[in-house]
Amino acid sequence: MAWKPDYITLTELRDYATRSTETLDDAFLAMAIAASSRAVDRHTSRQFGKVDASQARRYSARWDRRRRRCVVEIDDLYDAAGLTVAVAAGPIDAFDLEPVNALLDGKVYERLIVKPESANQPTGRTENEVTVTTDKWGWPAFPVAVKQATLLQANRLAWRRDAPGGVAGSPDQGSEVRLLARLDPDVGVTLADYVRWWGAG
Repeated sequence: MAWKPDYITLTELRDYATRSTETLDDAFLAMAIAASSRAVDRHTSRQFGKVDASQARRYSARWDRRRRRCVVEIDDLYDAAGLTVAVAAGPIDAFDLEPVNALLDGKVYERLIVKPESANQPTGRTENEVTVTTDKWGWPAFPVAVKQATLLQANRLAWRRDAPGGVAGSPDQGSEVRLLARLDPDVGVTLADYVRWWGAG
């Protein structure tokens, strides 16, 4: 898998949109898949692929007065194995990952909470001072809701080709549908549990 991949295959969209094995429109459908996958990313403020090798990523820390400790919003993380965290002074060796029950709920970690007993602490005043290194960035597999939402949106784009004026169906037969320039409403409903609110933790 890769970072920001396509969430469905040509075969899946072909079966869903055309119920045919005809490959004549594959190039067009491939564009619809790529565009729809990125629309899902924008709507959820995250992506659902994963990295193929270890990466060091840098983040800013903020001081949480209520908790009296630093909070670091990180990219989605699906496993804590092999995770290292550091600041310029040295490693951060005591931290928690949140949401606490994320993995049990089929979700991923989004935040890192630095414990007071850590040998080194971020200042909370220097931008991108925390370096987090792992090969577990992202999601281990695409959630079913993400695949379904991508199918819905890609099918909408495929349908749009036959409605160059933005209107599909026939007014005479009462089947007129206006394809507005926004995400399919059912896509928003399907992805509701996967929208990420950065800084809301």
